Amino acid sequence: MLGYLSKRLAWAGVLLLAVTLVTYILFFVIPVDPLRRARGTTGEPFTVREAYAVEGPIWREYPSFVWNTATEFDLGQSRVNRRPVTEILRHAAPVTISLVAGAAVVWLLIALPVGVISAMRPRSLLDRAGVVFVLLGISLHPLWIGLMLSYFVGYKWELAPIGGYCRLFNENWGSCVGPGPWAQHLALPWLTLALMFAAIYSRMIRASVLETLNDDYVRTARAKGASAFRVLRAHILRNALLPVVTMLGMDLGVALTSAFFVEIAFGLPGMGTESIRALRRRDLEVIVGVTLTATTAIVLLTTIVDMLYGLFDPRVRRSRRERRDEHEGLAARAPAAVAPARAR
Repeated sequence: MLGYLSKRLAWAGVLLLAVTLVTYILFFVIPVDPLRRARGTTGEPFTVREAYAVEGPIWREYPSFVWNTATEFDLGQSRVNRRPVTEILRHAAPVTISLVAGAAVVWLLIALPVGVISAMRPRSLLDRAGVVFVLLGISLHPLWIGLMLSYFVGYKWELAPIGGYCRLFNENWGSCVGPGPWAQHLALPWLTLALMFAAIYSRMIRASVLETLNDDYVRTARAKGASAFRVLRAHILRNALLPVVTMLGMDLGVALTSAFFVEIAFGLPGMGTESIRALRRRDLEVIVGVTLTATTAIVLLTTIVDMLYGLFDPRVRRSRRERRDEHEGLAARAPAAVAPARAR
């Protein structure tokens, strides 16, 4: 187990270094025309390093950039309002994290019962309703869903706020603070972001449960007289949800990028809103900070899910040496088992 975790952490470190390298090349090495036009200069395109007067060779500046980012989280200051980028991200990141985490909980709460019921009663009316739900969830654009929810649920029926955001714990955010207002203002964004993933996950859970229902250990548990709920909880779901855990790590990264558009639609002050504002103002320091924060979050989420998958499935965390010893043991026992049969 320790070897499996160390390998996952080592690969996470390599991926984070690759992220910083690509980000540094994109923003500090490749020539950029928009900056040249913004300054009103002519001639050859220059790089961001030249625009920001970054001196020294790249092989010396890149390690310094990585060291300052990793140890001090120093991403510079905004070129527009002179605020530290870390302060901007400190206020924007919790909004995006709240949106993505809440949406993940919502789509799992929707997909799990829909997928299990569809698998337990295939070709029934509920199963066909699940197919319609999947088609609608995949076909409809999240922004259109957000607009419809805002109009009907927020404007017509007045069941949830249309826009804005309330802090969960920050008491300096005015009167709009607390778990209740926080959940009310995020209800529609959560549902908007979750519907597409809920449709995909319900089909995945249905297929996985159907495949698990035909396994021998499920039939054995039923033959021993285990109740249907115990078979479902202890045998079917425990193995059928392993692909869901695998996909969850990747889909959280997809949801993080999709959350940027949902933030703009509902006026949430998250990283998506800050990145769009920085792009309009050509505030590259903020863009670099948002890019590094988002990609680092995706790498960390993928690594955490890989570790959890290793905990759920013991076969994943077994070392190569253990598998080789098992194969050698089986090969050694095979002739001994065949010899008595030949003697008879």
